[in-house]
Amino acid sequence: MKIKAAVLVVSDSVSAGLKEDRSGRLAAEMLQPVADVAELCIVPDDIDRIRERLIAWCDAGMDVILTIGGTGLSPRDLTPEATRGIIERELPGISLALMMNGLASTPRAALSRAIAGQRGRTLIVNLPGNPSAVKDSIPVIIDLLPHALDMMSGKGHEQHESR
Repeated sequence: MKIKAAVLVVSDSVSAGLKEDRSGRLAAEMLQPVADVAELCIVPDDIDRIRERLIAWCDAGMDVILTIGGTGLSPRDLTPEATRGIIERELPGISLALMMNGLASTPRAALSRAIAGQRGRTLIVNLPGNPSAVKDSIPVIIDLLPHALDMMSGKGHEQHESR
């Protein structure tokens, strides 16, 4: 059974139709080999709108939600705060893996405040809005998904080899 996924693009300019969404569509395309992307939604940089969408998708049984954008330093970048407000457990190792991977491409990756966490049986991962960052990050996430989702559903470590 394929993973059920959703992608949430967080951007004032994309939600207002001033810019085209490239990163959200790219994330959805890159997830296709391992996941059915059931939803792709665009919201403005509004903490309540982000939280509402994340909670709704978790309640609908999404296995993984990727947020795209809103992880930087601008005053309107609130995706990590919205995510932190609804998760039950933060998963700093995923954020660290993504940061290390990003730093291999650009020192600017150090400016990302992206987090990852678990709400129920849903894994939520924040990604920067830049298409290059999305392209670099998705392979890291894809490698982690099967084991992370098995663990979250209580299947244990036996399903996967140790490295």
